[in-house]
Amino acid sequence: MTKHFTFLSILLAAFLLPQFAFAEIYKHVDADGRITYSNVKIKGAKKLALEPADTSFGTGGSTDGGEARRTPATRAATPANFPKVDAGTQNQRDSKRRDILQSELDAERIALEDAKKAYAEGEAKPEVFRTKDGKTLRNVPKFQEKMKSLQAEVDAHQRNIELLEKEISNIN
Repeated sequence: MTKHFTFLSILLAAFLLPQFAFAEIYKHVDADGRITYSNVKIKGAKKLALEPADTSFGTGGSTDGGEARRTPATRAATPANFPKVDAGTQNQRDSKRRDILQSELDAERIALEDAKKAYAEGEAKPEVFRTKDGKTLRNVPKFQEKMKSLQAEVDAHQRNIELLEKEISNIN
């Protein structure tokens, strides 16, 4: 009996709670010009007409769980009065951009090597502490925390290198 009651309570709550989640929003501007938004009506506040939030989370509103085939976004035509750049100028800009990205890539590779060295040195030097009676013991949590931060630095440099290489390959 209690299992049925619990199940029915959960089922009822699942259907009723979304109705209570929708709230009216009010906007109030005081004498000093400060704006306050609230779900409680304030004297002099105006009710905002808001559309419900999109909860499709990139599925395009489909109910198939996001399995629908995604089509690339269509591009709008460039306006006629949009400034144009001749091919020579664009090539110069691309060349400068490529040079800047290449120098950043070189710096990231050096930083990655330094981070790998720091990781190896950190691995070779475990964290220790001395007890009152003179014993030397390893501080495992501190060592693990140190190694985690060193690994995060190595990972960050590797990710930066991947992104820079991808960006360089995208330049025409």
